[in-house]
Amino acid sequence: MSPDPRAALAVLTAALERHLEACASKHGDDDPAIIVAADALADAFDAYDEALLDTYGEVTPLEIYDGEGIDEFEDEDELDDDDEDDEDDEDDDEDDDSDESEDFDEDDLDPDPDDDFDDHLEDDDTLSR
Repeated sequence: MSPDPRAALAVLTAALERHLEACASKHGDDDPAIIVAADALADAFDAYDEALLDTYGEVTPLEIYDGEGIDEFEDEDELDDDDEDDEDDEDDDEDDDSDESEDFDEDDLDPDPDDDFDDHLEDDDTLSR
């Protein structure tokens, strides 16, 4: 028999409540109560997602974050590098603006000033009708 999605949802809701309570009353960064509550929450979510799939052929658009493959200090370094790149890009933009104004020439607007491609429009009577 497949699990009842409503019952699984009730268990998930209770697990969310317990996790909130553990977070609100935590005692330090590595409080075991939070770890236990997080594990129970993940299990309850998996059970709910499986019940939805078995009963209705649907799943939630959520995934459980397991924290594997993430280096705590690696992310901080990447953010620092990105900030430095942004500052360099801003400097480059300022340099680009000054170069454009020095090199600008009115001849750049019309590559061939002798070519009057719109002269035929003045002679065309169909435009005035």
